[in-house]
Amino acid sequence: MTDEILKVEHLNKFYGDWQALHDISFGIKKGEVVTLLGPSGSGKSTLIRTLNGLEEFKDGAIYFQGQKVTPDPKTWQALRQKIGMVFQSYDLFPNLTVMDNILLAPVKVQGRDKEDVRKDALELLDRVELRDHADSYPRQLSGGQKQRIAIVRALAMHPELMLFDEVTASLDPEMVRGVLKIIKELSDRDNMTMIIVTHEMNFAAKIADKVLFLENGKILEETPGKEFFDHPQTARAAEFLNSMDF
Repeated sequence: MTDEILKVEHLNKFYGDWQALHDISFGIKKGEVVTLLGPSGSGKSTLIRTLNGLEEFKDGAIYFQGQKVTPDPKTWQALRQKIGMVFQSYDLFPNLTVMDNILLAPVKVQGRDKEDVRKDALELLDRVELRDHADSYPRQLSGGQKQRIAIVRALAMHPELMLFDEVTASLDPEMVRGVLKIIKELSDRDNMTMIIVTHEMNFAAKIADKVLFLENGKILEETPGKEFFDHPQTARAAEFLNSMDF
């Protein structure tokens, strides 16, 4: 019996004749935080989107909680109730209030009691200091507030794994800190299992249990977090860290 919640074996991804991911293999244990680092275009976002079916893969295998994933729409729909994802673009429904955005999936997809979900939502909004905005619409929120709501919406599904894809990339620098603080708290307080794509090196150094360093769709390094930042194993990773002024 293993506590590995997600395992990827020899995953390959193509766009036409161009191969975006090459023989990707790694695992993540329950409660672990894995960061995907690398230059732009290295395949980080493609990989994380493949892990919940937003991108198809050509061959290889994904296992979730020990079960091999059959890559069909019905399977992915069920798995997305357990694998939450937050994007850099928020993707909130503009015609719904904050509360209705949060309630929609737990009530409609999971069939949970609306008042129970509302109670959960208010507690989560308290945690991100946005309870007073429960009846606001997305257009009335700042970028940082929208991103915090997107995180709450994902957490309201009670996921067992969270995926974060460059969630601070479109935020003003002053808003970044608040969003990263919430993600760090999910690790420290909730022991949330997470895979994070980020260019925030100082944040990654604080939160990562393991780093996957990618370039050209390949994993060049799979290294414990502190070791990666203190002693990268490859010259390319060292060059990358130096370029990031870390």
